[in-house]
Amino acid sequence: MRHHLIDVVEVNEPFDAAQFSKLAHAAVAAIQRRGWRPDSLRWHRTLFQSVSRRAGRSASGNAALRAKLEAMPLSELLRELEKNDPVTFAKIDRQNPRRVVRALEVIRLSGRPFSAQRSRWDPKLRTSNSEPFFGLTRSNDDLRARIDARVDAMFARGLALETERLLKRGLAENKTAMQAIGYRQALEHLRHERSLEEAIALVKLRTRQFAKRQMTWFAGSSAWIG
Repeated sequence: MRHHLIDVVEVNEPFDAAQFSKLAHAAVAAIQRRGWRPDSLRWHRTLFQSVSRRAGRSASGNAALRAKLEAMPLSELLRELEKNDPVTFAKIDRQNPRRVVRALEVIRLSGRPFSAQRSRWDPKLRTSNSEPFFGLTRSNDDLRARIDARVDAMFARGLALETERLLKRGLAENKTAMQAIGYRQALEHLRHERSLEEAIALVKLRTRQFAKRQMTWFAGSSAWIG
C-alpha cells in the first residue's frame, strides 16, 4: 500500500486541516487517475466534509490572538468557551488546550459559535456520490493487543532518539506536532518528567483512547456502513 502526504512540511512548519484538505484532494485525484481507490481514516471528516470558509480564514494569520489565548490558564479558556459556545464545550476534549484555543480563536474572530461553523456532510465533495464507505472493526482485546505491540515496536525502533533529533530541528516550537501521541510522551521522558516505562504505558493509553474516539465518531456518522 502506498502512503501519501508524508514529509510534506518541515517539523517546524505549521500544518492544519485546511492545508491538508487541499493537498489531500490533489492526492485523491492523482490516485484515481492511476485507477486506484483512495483510503483515509484519520482525516475522514476533513476529506469528505466541506470546511467552513470563515473558520478556514481564522486558522491562519492570527498569531497575536493565538499567543494571547495560549498564555491564558486552561480553566479561564474553558469558562469563556462554556459561556460563548456550550455546544462545543460539551463535546470538546477539555484536556487538550490546543483544541480549546482553536475554538475560541474562531469564536473571537468570527463572532459566531464554533459549533455553528462546523460543516455538515457535503456530498459534492465525495469522490462518487454512489460509492459507499466501509469500516472494518476488531474485537477490543485484539485492538488493544495490536496497539500495545505497535507502541512497544515504536520505542524499540528508537522513538525517543527520533524525538531527540527532531527537537534540534524545532519540534518543541511546533505546538501541533507536540500534541501528537508519542512525541509528547517521549519528550517528557527525555526531560526526566517520567520514566521510559511510564512514557510507554501512557502512549498505549492515549492511543487506545484515540482509537475509541475514532470508532465512536464512525458509529454515529452517516458515512459509516459497517
